[in-house]
Amino acid sequence: MVGNCTVPLPVRCSGKILGEVLVPGATRPRGRPPRHTTAEITAAACRLADREGIEVVTMRRVAAELGVGAASLYTYVATRDDLLDLMQDAVADEYELGALTGDWLADVVAVAMQTREILLRHPWAVALVEARPSTGLRGLDVFEHVLAALADHPADDDSKLVAYGAVNAVVIAFVRSEISAHRMAARTIAQLTEAANDGRHPHIAALRLEHQGSGEENLRRTITGILTGLLPDS
Repeated sequence: MVGNCTVPLPVRCSGKILGEVLVPGATRPRGRPPRHTTAEITAAACRLADREGIEVVTMRRVAAELGVGAASLYTYVATRDDLLDLMQDAVADEYELGALTGDWLADVVAVAMQTREILLRHPWAVALVEARPSTGLRGLDVFEHVLAALADHPADDDSKLVAYGAVNAVVIAFVRSEISAHRMAARTIAQLTEAANDGRHPHIAALRLEHQGSGEENLRRTITGILTGLLPDS
C-alpha cells in the first residue's frame, strides 16, 4: 500500500486493457456506473500527449478531451502525477515480451530496440522515462523480462543493473537525436519544396527530397558494444 489508500484499477491505452495498476489515493467509485473508466481517462491522456505533448496534459485538458468536468476525473485518478504513472505504464504495455531465446545479448538488445520504437511513437514518454522509475505492473514486467534474460550471466547484479541502465540512457539519447533530426529534416524539406516550386531554382526542383534513415542499425551496434563491454561472458 502507498499512502492512505491504494486500489488496483484497470487501465486501457489504444483500446487495449492493461490489467491492474496501483494508483495511490484512488478509490472505487460507488453509486451510478461511471461515465468514463480509468482506462478511458488514461487513453485520452495518451492521445492528448501524442498530439500536443506531455506539457498540455492536465486534468482539465483530459476532462475536456472526454467531454466531462475536471472534478469528475478525481474520483478515479487522485493527482496528475498518478495520471502520468498510468500513462507510463500504458506505454510499457506496448512491449512484446515473448519467450526468451537463451541468448542473453539478443534478448536484451531486442528489448532496447523496442524501447526505441515505443519512444519514437510517443516522444512525450522520453521525459517520463528520464524523470521517474517505471514501477507500474507493465514496467515491472519489462524489468523482470530483462533480469530473466540475464539470470544465467556470470556478472554480479550490480554490473547487470549498470549495463541495463547504460543501455537505456543510450537509447534515450538516440531517440532524442532522431526526434530532433526528423523535425529539422521536415522543416528543411518544407523550405526546399517551397523553393522548388517558385520557378527560380530548377536544380533544387530536380532534387529527390527524402527523409534519411532512422539510425536503427547504429543504435543496435552501439548497445551491443555496451553490453558486451560491460558484461563479458567470462
